[in-house]
Parts: sequence; C-alpha cells; structure tokens
Amino acid sequence: MEKSFPGFLKRLLIKTAFKRRAFFFIADTFLITISMLASFWLRFNGLVPLEYKNSLLYYILLALFIKFIFLISFNLYDISWRFLGLKEIMKLFVALSLGSLSLGMAMFLLKGSLPFRDFPRSVLLLDYLVCLILLSSLRISKRVYLEGLMGTLKLDQGKIRVLIIGAGEAGEKIVREMQRNKNSNYLPVGFIDDDAYKQGINIHGIKVLGKRDDIPVIVHSSLIDEVLIAIPSAPSKEIKKIVELIRNSNSTEKIRILPSVLDLLDGKVTLSDIHEINLEDLLGRDRVEIDFQTIKKFIQDKKVLITGAGGSIGSELAKSILPFNPKTMIVMDNDDTEIFNLMNRLRLSPAEIIPVIADVRDKPKISDLFEKYLPEVVLHSAAYKHVPLLEFYPEEAVKTNVLGTKILAESSLATGVERFILISTDKAINPTSVMGATKRVGEELLKVLDLNKKTKFISVRFGNVLGSRGSVIPTFQEQIRKGGPVTVTHPEMKRYFMSTSEAVLLVLEAGAIGQGGEIFVLDMGEPIKIVDLAREMIRLSGYEPDVDIPIVFSRIRPGEKLFEELLGTEEDVEPTAYQKILKLKDSKIRNAPAILKKIDNLIQISHQEETRAKIFELLKEIVPTYKASDQRSPRFIF
Repeated sequence: MEKSFPGFLKRLLIKTAFKRRAFFFIADTFLITISMLASFWLRFNGLVPLEYKNSLLYYILLALFIKFIFLISFNLYDISWRFLGLKEIMKLFVALSLGSLSLGMAMFLLKGSLPFRDFPRSVLLLDYLVCLILLSSLRISKRVYLEGLMGTLKLDQGKIRVLIIGAGEAGEKIVREMQRNKNSNYLPVGFIDDDAYKQGINIHGIKVLGKRDDIPVIVHSSLIDEVLIAIPSAPSKEIKKIVELIRNSNSTEKIRILPSVLDLLDGKVTLSDIHEINLEDLLGRDRVEIDFQTIKKFIQDKKVLITGAGGSIGSELAKSILPFNPKTMIVMDNDDTEIFNLMNRLRLSPAEIIPVIADVRDKPKISDLFEKYLPEVVLHSAAYKHVPLLEFYPEEAVKTNVLGTKILAESSLATGVERFILISTDKAINPTSVMGATKRVGEELLKVLDLNKKTKFISVRFGNVLGSRGSVIPTFQEQIRKGGPVTVTHPEMKRYFMSTSEAVLLVLEAGAIGQGGEIFVLDMGEPIKIVDLAREMIRLSGYEPDVDIPIVFSRIRPGEKLFEELLGTEEDVEPTAYQKILKLKDSKIRNAPAILKKIDNLIQISHQEETRAKIFELLKEIVPTYKASDQRSPRFIF
C-alpha cells in the first residue's frame, strides 16, 4: 500500500492537471469564437453583411489556430486559478497582443483569397480588446470568487478581525498572505499608517483607515479582535508608543507583531512569523545595520566550533551562523538534553552539524576534539554565569570560566585555529562578583596568548540578553504564572539588555573584524530599571502591576551592583567603522609569564576546597579593580 501511494498521487495530479488544461482549452475556444462574432456585431451595429456571415467560420478557425499557438507558447494552460497574479495577466496580455498582430498579418497575406478579401481592419482591434477582456475575466474569476464573495461569506465563521499597523512592504505582504492562504484564520479589516499620501488608498482591497492617533476609535468602530504591528524596521521606542495607544483604547484585543529586520534576514514575511508582543519587541528591536558580507567572509566554508551551544547565546549563534554557509558546525555542550533539543531544531539544515557532549574542563577530550575536527573558528560561550550562586562556589567559576577557557585557547593554538572569540560580559568591568572577575581573567588570558601571533584571540563584552536562560526574565515569568508576587532586589536596580539576535550578530561582526588581542564592547543603549521590566512583563501577561500582581523588593544579592558599567576605571573606548561596536583602548603592558603563573596558581587552588578563601585574593591580584563581596551565605542567594 505504501509503495502504491506515491504512484496514485502522481496519477491524481496528472489527471487534475489534464482536466484543468482541457477546461481552459475548451473555454478559450468558446470565448475566442464569441469574441470574433461579437466584434463583427459591434462593428456593424448588429447587422453583419451577408458576405462576412458566410466567411465567419474561416475567420474563427484562423483566429483559433494563431491565438492558441501563442497561448500554448506562453504556458498559459499551466497556471493555477487560485494563485493567478499580475505576472500571469501580463503573460496573457503579451500572448494575445502577439496573437492579434499575427492574425492581422495573416489577414493581410491572405487578402487575395475570397474569404479574406476586404476584411474590415476595425474588427481586428475590436476582437483583440474583447478577447483580452473575456480570457482575463475567465482566469481571474475563481480568485475573485474565493477572495471576494467567499471572503464575505466567511465573516461570521470565526475569523479573527485584524487591524494592521503599517501599510508598507511588510504590511502588504502579510495581507496578501492572509488572503491567499486558505488555512488563514485572519481577516484583515484595515491599515493604519502615518503617511499622509497613503490615507484612504486600498491595498489588496483593504483600506488605509487612518493614522496612529486614530487607533482607539478604529479599534472600537471596526470591531477589531487583534492588532498586528507590521513594521519590522521600527525601533523599540516606536513599538512601545504604539502599544500604549492600543492599551489606552480600553479594549481587550490582542497585540501581535512581525519580527524585527534582524530576524527576517531573507525579507520574507509569512503568517507563521506573527507572534504576540514580547519583551524583545518592546526593549530590543532598535535597528542595527549589520555588514552581512563581512560575516559571510568570516564564516563561509569554515569549520566552526561553538561551546555552550545548548545555552541561549550558543544556540542562537548556531542558528545565526547557518545562513552564512559554514563547511562544518560543531556544537558542543555538557548538557545532553540541550544538545539533543538543538539538533532537533537544526535538523532540516543542509549543513554538516556535529553534536559533541563534552565539558570544557576536560583537557584530554578537548584536545582530541580539536585534533579530530580541526576547527578554524571557535566561538566560546560556555560559562557559569549565576552571580549570587557563584559567590558561594568560586572554585567552580574558576574551573569553568578560567580553566575551561585556557584549555580551549591552548588547544586552538596547538591546532592552528584562525580566530577564537570569547563571549564576555559587562560584569567583567570593575567586577564585584566572582562571575565577573573570572570572565575578566579570561579576557586577560586571551590578551597574553594573543602575543603568540598564531591564533587571533578576541573578546566581546555585552550585557544581559532578553529571555536568556538563567536571567531575571524566566524568574519573573514563573512568579507571574503563580500569581505573584514579583520580587525585585532594589527599586533602583538597572541593567543593560539586548535582544538575542542583535547580540549574536554583533558578536559575529566583531569576531570578523578583529585582528587579535582586542576587547570589543557592544553599545547596549540605555539601561532599563528592573522594576520597569517587571511591570511591563505583568502587563504583557494581561494583568495590572500592583493591582493584580504585586511587586515586592527584597535586597541586593551577593556580587550584584545597582548599575552595570560600560567601562572600567582604567579603560577607554574608541569607535569602529561598525554600528554599536566599540573597541577598548588598551596600552597596558603585560608581563605575560607573571600573568600566566598567577592564572595557573588560581586554577590549582580552585581544586583545593579548603583554600577557597585564597581564590578571592588571587582574583584580586590578577584583576586589581575587583571588589569582592563580603556576603557569602547561601541564604542570600535567592
């Protein structure tokens, strides 16, 4: 039965196509005939002279023969009614234009024959116009029926009435998709656009109803169920203003949005792209000009290793790298579940993807991995990152964030890796936490190793990533799900946030332009108060802050700062040619042997639990700006 099914399907498709072609062929025969008869009737006001009546059969047969030659040549019998568009109508126009010209030439050449003698030339023009109208009408009839009459009949059948904000290219594409897709549950009702020249115009039959300030009135008067923001290039500030206008309309419609331009790299917009408004849309959508060609040269045909590939940044790196056509992508993590899930998400990719379960601390295995696959680019995102927890377990932070980085970096040198990019953090600036201090040690280590001038070692610092695993956002989501309260450590606590896609593409761009030894700092915009973040998340969940869900303040946890800094006390930055990427100015002369010795001592002590207190001293020696927290009781962690 299984073997016969494809054959049956093939026969069914052939049969369906044959029926469609036969129908159009018979219908066109009838319409071309009617066209010629109607042309004579129009030319002679219904009183066709007898000499022309007797020759009509010859005229019709010649017209059928010539016009079918062009209709068949332009493949006009392989067109689906359902998806007929301007391109197909233009093909019909050209085919009939050429056919009528050829018919006129044939009449001229045959004017010596009795049936074609004194053939009225005006009939040719009338026949051309009537035939074009009839054949075009036939072909658009089904689409008019499905999208016009049937669309009207389905208004009361549970379709979601949608108001589209943005009558630009994305808005036009998504409305067209809503109308064409027979499985679409959306009914576009109207557009909103601030462009004065677009007011009142129709796009695919959907009218531009007004400007942004008209949203509250239109939402109520047009019985809107959902509002779709279709402006992928709009910055987060604009999105927030639009959302506030919708919220102020005191209605209950859902707010949905199309992804940002960073997430629509191919420019295609589909119904599956629509999602409910989220934090990334409100806080992380500022448009960034990315030099995709530079990234492509950096990645294309290269063997790329991603550590920590199961995490938020690592998995986004894997997804973002694939469009740049790497030769091989090795995704490594010590969490087998996350690697399994990642491989499931990437399973349709044509690229070679190699999953690896390994710990960055395992030197023999890491060495074997590098010798076996010989990666050319290493993107190191594996790290321990929970600030309060690592204050209580500093030795584990050292083993992963310092030893793991050292093992990977030394293996890169040994096997000739071209570029090694460390994902660092703004917590490495004037660190007050073990996490920040160990990441800063990793940066210092790469600075020293870069002096070998073999592998280009590069560090990229940025702040919090919206929705990343272990960030405050999943914690707030869980607290809101349980009905609150939402706990914020301090009313003035601020953090920098970036969207995952923005952070990852900037990391790739920085890695591509780095020449070795640089520390790049990403421009993260304005810091956001954590309490404002909590309030926005409560609203996005459909509740009112401090009414439905209370917000309570606890205390600053070990290792935390009220404000994260962009630069250390001894640091300065300079701009690069690339938007949102700054380069750290660093004229500091490093004693490489002394630094490496201190790092080796730090690693050695991290394996001796009884000397845990010594870790803080050594971190201070390597990172003089480190100010250790004096709160290290587990009860302060959560």
